[in-house]
Amino acid sequence: MIEDNLKISLEYYGISPWEIEVIYGYLNSRFTIIQEEIESNDENFVSFLNLDIPLTFNEEFFKWFDFSRWEKMKDVFKEMKRRRGSGNALKIKINFLGKPKIIFDIDIEDKQWYNNAIEKIDFVLELLPYHLNPEKLPSDILEVIYKFDPESTRWRLNSARSENKKYIFKGNNWNVTT
Repeated sequence: MIEDNLKISLEYYGISPWEIEVIYGYLNSRFTIIQEEIESNDENFVSFLNLDIPLTFNEEFFKWFDFSRWEKMKDVFKEMKRRRGSGNALKIKINFLGKPKIIFDIDIEDKQWYNNAIEKIDFVLELLPYHLNPEKLPSDILEVIYKFDPESTRWRLNSARSENKKYIFKGNNWNVTT
């Protein structure tokens, strides 16, 4: 069962007041929102949105949050990209708490691929048991980052982090980077 009074963190820069108000409206019915406009920290992007969702990325989250509300959130994300055009204008990070933490890093230049990525976030649910299989995942992983691959038109494992190691997923293997 999902508890009441969950706090969601919303950090952003270069996002219009209208966009923040609409996102706030969808989240406010389910979460207490901690909102902070931050300074630009990446010269490659005009706009940035970071959502820290205090729940695990799973089927229960989507049932609780309400699938139609999730669809409306995705529509807002796509509209944000449409308003900014192609290129590296917008980056969105969606972080789901859990063991491990699941992070979707959305920074696609092409509007069509960006929209495709937004639409397919929830499809990762089907692959999660395979991706997080303890026999395939390095030990003690704290977070797993997904990036959208336009060539295969799907979300792919990109990197992972344990307490003192970072890994990159290449080929079909996890490789230590630090």
